[in-house]
Amino acid sequence: MASAVRASSSDGLFHRIGAFLAEQGLSPEPPHYAFAYAVLSEPNGTLAREVAEITGGGFRLRRDDLERLGCQIGAAAASAPARAVEPPPAFQRQAEELVAQTQAQVDGFADIVREMKDETHGFGRDLAVSAAQIVDSGPAGGGNLSRLATEMLARVHDSEQRLARATDETDALRAKLAEARDAARRDPLTGLPNRLALAEGFSARPGAGPHCLALCDIDRFKRINDQHGHGVGDRVLGMIGKTLAEAFEGHLVCRYGGEEFAVLLNGVTLAKAAEMLDGARATTSARRLRNRDTDAPIGEITFSAGVVALRTGETAEEAMDRADRLLYTAKAQGRDRVCAG
Repeated sequence: MASAVRASSSDGLFHRIGAFLAEQGLSPEPPHYAFAYAVLSEPNGTLAREVAEITGGGFRLRRDDLERLGCQIGAAAASAPARAVEPPPAFQRQAEELVAQTQAQVDGFADIVREMKDETHGFGRDLAVSAAQIVDSGPAGGGNLSRLATEMLARVHDSEQRLARATDETDALRAKLAEARDAARRDPLTGLPNRLALAEGFSARPGAGPHCLALCDIDRFKRINDQHGHGVGDRVLGMIGKTLAEAFEGHLVCRYGGEEFAVLLNGVTLAKAAEMLDGARATTSARRLRNRDTDAPIGEITFSAGVVALRTGETAEEAMDRADRLLYTAKAQGRDRVCAG
């Protein structure tokens, strides 16, 4: 009986550790797991109390928090390679099917080119032999010349058909590759560009400024998931993404990860960027959503944002870190607001 109780307790702790890592946006690496275990195994300990104080307002632990609360854990986490977010199964299947289709088209195109090469080589050899025969036959070679011309026309027509097929295959292959490239840079839930697209957009932004970068985070998103389920949470993510995309049409709006969205604005001053963000924030907070499955009110949905003007020579990581600090300032000041700097 005692062993069963211990097993049940261990299972409960294991699930709580998994939930803790998910809530804090931490990958299940050994250092993070060990940190979560240290916090949850002694809920009344000093470490647990400090974590509760930091996260009590709905905040997530940051890297500097982890380093301050456990230097060894922080150092190990900093040296560990970042883990990619696992795509949902449906998206994974779609990507695999796309790769398979593209590979099949590449193989088909290669076969066509190989056949054309073989045919061209044979045609050239036959043409040389026939020409030699016509020369050898002298004035009586008119019939051979007519036969050779007919054969040439037939083979040219066949080659044209093969070239047309190859052109069609090439166009289809280009379309599939473009589709694959777009899929790799798009968030499957919201349909918005993803973090990879943001990194590319940051690197490819025009030289003439000004440029601004904003980071937005849905307020108390965990409460929405807990009270109404992840299906409602997904619809809220879609709504926020659509609102931002409409507010920043012509600029790059991305789902940065979790409940965070990033916006890269080109040719917009910091004051104007903050004004546009505040307009999107006001539009969002004015909406009153209901759970369409239960008709229960979801309550007010808001987001907080930090926005910065990009500095000359600044990297994407440096700019995002500044925007992230301003985002947390907005959270600390009461949420549902924009902080610019």
